[in-house]
Amino acid sequence: MKEIPFYKPFIDNREKTLINEVLDLEKTTKKVDVLEKDFTKYIGCEHAISTCNGTAAMHLAMCALDLKRGDKIICSVNSFPSVAEVVRHFDAEPIFVDIDKDDFNIDIDQLENVLKNNSTKKLKGAFITHVAGQPTDMDKIYDLASSYDIKIIEDASGALGGTYKGSKIGSTGADITTFRFSPQMRHAISSGGVLATDNDELAQRAKLLRNHAIVNEGWDKYGNLGYVYDVIDIGMKYDLNELNAAYAIGQLEKNEKFIKRRIEIAQIYDKELADCPHVSTPIKKREHIYSQYIIKIDKNRDGFARELKEKGICTSLHFIPLHLLTYYKQKYSLRVNDFPKALGNYQQILSLPIYANLSDKEVYYICENIKEIAKHRV
Repeated sequence: MKEIPFYKPFIDNREKTLINEVLDLEKTTKKVDVLEKDFTKYIGCEHAISTCNGTAAMHLAMCALDLKRGDKIICSVNSFPSVAEVVRHFDAEPIFVDIDKDDFNIDIDQLENVLKNNSTKKLKGAFITHVAGQPTDMDKIYDLASSYDIKIIEDASGALGGTYKGSKIGSTGADITTFRFSPQMRHAISSGGVLATDNDELAQRAKLLRNHAIVNEGWDKYGNLGYVYDVIDIGMKYDLNELNAAYAIGQLEKNEKFIKRRIEIAQIYDKELADCPHVSTPIKKREHIYSQYIIKIDKNRDGFARELKEKGICTSLHFIPLHLLTYYKQKYSLRVNDFPKALGNYQQILSLPIYANLSDKEVYYICENIKEIAKHRV
């Protein structure tokens, strides 16, 4: 039986060469410095602060904003758990908002209602997730942020290289944007994250806090701490190591090729599944880089996924709404129907494999099996 994983990384000799350069200890140019410089050029932001993973970048963003107990951060209920998780680690409160049923991003009208009803100094900002690599209407978001004096933190975990009105996400006006380099959650070949900002003060604070808030005489080329040092705040250990930075450089260099290939795959899916019964293809409202290809199954989504799995085709969910997860449901006494659009979408969504290593033959195999399974739905 053919087996098609949900995701498989694309690696060539470039990553191997870069990693071997790190293992040659006499090299003087630090890969972390190269990565951060390359990233600012690629995105068009002033500062890129690398971290050991994407969740670390999110948590560091909250540190940079000096989030405190009882503060509030708005976020879409349709986000990966890391978004609300980093807020809760400060004993701060996530405020969930329902979604746009077409692009799966935060519902801007409901966001505005939440802002009207939470006019308090405790409301610090909003975490805006770009689901599947398609941004929401950021002009409206930025207008609301200005009107209500809150910070905007964009979760671009699935939107590296994505654009909004032709500009790279991370350079369009957010106070902070967070990225990650690997979409795998466990046992990844490599991991890394980046906090991007144009705000000098936020960047300076993030750089300080990502390595224990140490100030000192500096580190030598092997990473040894200077003779005298001090600690001036409560920091973390979130800095990226050289091996992961080397891998990330190689992946960043190929990112536009990755995007191009995913768009090609999405076009095949769009065409092949256009008239497939019980299946709806993604609605494209703005620029879309298809870090996920999310279809809707109008009948027995779980059964559909099981049948695909039996054919060797792995799928996923983006995302299980946060109010359905045990911790948040119990912590905030949330009911299943509190966010009806997110709930309705969740009952139907299914993410198909889409990555640069996926061949046309495999894509057509996936489509053939989807159409065959759909044919027998009653």
